[in-house]
Amino acid sequence: MKELKITPTKTSPEIILSPEGSIRIKGRSIHENVNEFFAPVEKWVAEYLKIPADITCVDMILEYFNSASAKAFIHLLEQIKHVSLKNKKYIINWYYEDGDEDILERGEYFSSILEVPFTFIKLS
Repeated sequence: MKELKITPTKTSPEIILSPEGSIRIKGRSIHENVNEFFAPVEKWVAEYLKIPADITCVDMILEYFNSASAKAFIHLLEQIKHVSLKNKKYIINWYYEDGDEDILERGEYFSSILEVPFTFIKLS
C-alpha cells in the first residue's frame, strides 16, 4: 500500500495518508464537489482498514471548512473507528488556533457525535 498525498489549494486541504498509520488533514476545505475530492481518500482508507497499523494517528489541523466538508470528515473519522475491530488503536488529534473558538467547538461536536475522545491541541 502506498502513501497518498494531495497537495493543498485555496479551497482544499493538504492530505497525507500513510500506511504506517498517520493520517493528516491540514488547511481549508471549501470544495464545490466534496464527493469527487474525497473519493480517493475514501478508497485509500477502505484499503488501509483491511490491514491497519497498530496505532492510527489522525491529525486534523483545519483553518476553516464548510458543512459539506464536515460531513466528509465525520464519515472519514467514523471509518477510522473500525480499526478497533482489528484490535488496533486510534488517536484523533484536533488542532486549533488560540482564540479560534469555532474550530474548537466543531471538534468538540465531532467528538461528541462520533462518541470518540479527541485530543485537543492549541496552536500558539
